[in-house]
Amino acid sequence: MKNTIFTGAGVAIITPMTADGAVDFDGLKKLIDFQIEGGTDAIIICGTTGESSTLSDEEHRAAIRCAVEHTANRIPVIAGTGSNDTQYAVDLSREAQELGADGLLIVTPYYNKCTQKGLYKHYMQIADSVDLPIILYNIPSRTGVAIDISTVEALGQHKNIAAVKEASGNISYTAKLAAKCGDIVDIYSGNDDMIVPIMSLGGKGVISVLSNILPGETHRMCQLCLDNNFVEATKLQLDYLNLINTLFIEVNPIPVKAAMNMIGLPSGPCRMPLCEMTDEHIEAMRKALIAKGLIG
Repeated sequence: MKNTIFTGAGVAIITPMTADGAVDFDGLKKLIDFQIEGGTDAIIICGTTGESSTLSDEEHRAAIRCAVEHTANRIPVIAGTGSNDTQYAVDLSREAQELGADGLLIVTPYYNKCTQKGLYKHYMQIADSVDLPIILYNIPSRTGVAIDISTVEALGQHKNIAAVKEASGNISYTAKLAAKCGDIVDIYSGNDDMIVPIMSLGGKGVISVLSNILPGETHRMCQLCLDNNFVEATKLQLDYLNLINTLFIEVNPIPVKAAMNMIGLPSGPCRMPLCEMTDEHIEAMRKALIAKGLIG
């Protein structure tokens, strides 16, 4: 087994925006401090929740730089550097390494719908270009392509391919992945409603949306699993299930940014074409936050 990048709860941190839609770097620094003080185990910058698809190239690189510099080695920083353009992913991954990132999160190419052979060649080209551990990101609902377990097994032979963020929502796939590849790659839950199930199969933690508003509780849920206390971890998983579901009442990160605005954390708007939630969903979010004592 390769060295584990982190165990526990890594936050898929949002990219806060100012009212006029610019990246709020001061707000990002405050969020990083909030996360570290809350017990978060890793910062994942410029992922799906960080709206990487609508960041300019300059903003994307600046956000990685900000996260690395402000975190200042307190916890690992994992940079989202995936793309549907292999060469761009290589270039961005190399820069993330130069900036001091501790690892890379690389989503499967989207829209192109490449073959498994194409996926293998894509990831291998990136892995050959850097000397950082890579987390493969399997989220077919977003990208239109899933990583076959046999492809993960082949990729896992590379020294730099260290883990999988598993966000298919298919626990049967995850179990088969753990059985076939659990000794060559780490597995992280990519879904907050599946933290305990995936960790019960040997997962090392979660890359979490929930952590944006509840870093301590998400860390605790993971730590209980790591301590083999699945009874108490399950209680937390079920206790927060309604809030977790509400955080996905519309496409991520619309709801979590709305929640953070309600709580008073730096957030601001999403970038178009993501827009504000419906009034009905705003009210559902408000009730879910009140139920957990996060707002009055």
